[in-house]
Amino acid sequence: MALEHHQPVMLNESLEFLVAAPAGRYLDGTLGRGGHSRALLERFPEATVVGCDRDEAALRRVAEELPTELAPRLELKQLSFSQLATLGGGFDGLLLDLGLSSEQLSDDERGFSFRFDGPLDMRMDQSAPTTAAKLVNETPEADLANLIYRYGDVRRSRAVARAIVKSRPLRTTFELAEVVRRVVRRSGKIDPATRTFQALRMAVNGEIDELNAILTTSLTLLKPAGRLVLISYHSGEDRLVKRFLRRMSGGCVCPPGTPVCLCEPQEEFKLLTRRPVIAADAEIKANPRARSAKLRAGERLP
Repeated sequence: MALEHHQPVMLNESLEFLVAAPAGRYLDGTLGRGGHSRALLERFPEATVVGCDRDEAALRRVAEELPTELAPRLELKQLSFSQLATLGGGFDGLLLDLGLSSEQLSDDERGFSFRFDGPLDMRMDQSAPTTAAKLVNETPEADLANLIYRYGDVRRSRAVARAIVKSRPLRTTFELAEVVRRVVRRSGKIDPATRTFQALRMAVNGEIDELNAILTTSLTLLKPAGRLVLISYHSGEDRLVKRFLRRMSGGCVCPPGTPVCLCEPQEEFKLLTRRPVIAADAEIKANPRARSAKLRAGERLP
């Protein structure tokens, strides 16, 4: 397994929007390598954090690496977004960084990246039954094309699906990447396989359904004046977050031209970011993963 140095994306911006109560109780729903949570505990000595992740390996790694003096203020739990409701409420802030950690991307046995040859897995929770190999080798061609288009915005999704079906069985990341590259031309610096891998990962982990679940649950997790901070890397995810915060701050999200508002806007949040916050040029240069990141935040109203 090849490991990369972990750099939390938009760390300072995240904590600036998240922490309004220095002695508060915070929920990190995407713990990863623990970078955001660790920084929060270091900067705010009276704060406590519940750190959650679907990935058992991530939780184990954070427990091993966390400084002893911080450990009593960090509670670790293996939970998906849809399971966070079991924590009850009373949180002063909820942070969600929807990207993969550098460790997940660099682990060739997890199959998230085509930079390393490994099994087509892509499961964040290793106990989940559906792998990327199962989707790639068993999904009907039309459904596979729709999946790749919906989650990856791949214009030639039908051609990609057709090529995958003709090449079955596919067992490794290198095999899949080569099939996609034969169909999709390179656009700038982006590898042609990038969006297809993204689409399969999102489908394997049910990421859109999980995101919808936590957006709804945030209403009960956060106390009045609690902050919701989300960092997304995919246009579909950012669109969901934008629409949720707009509707929950009293704005209409119905399609233009709709004669009567049907989206039932509510006054649950105050928008803290009218437009998404993006990483500074210096951070992008040091950490290319930050290039596509968009941060949005809201504050829970009474």
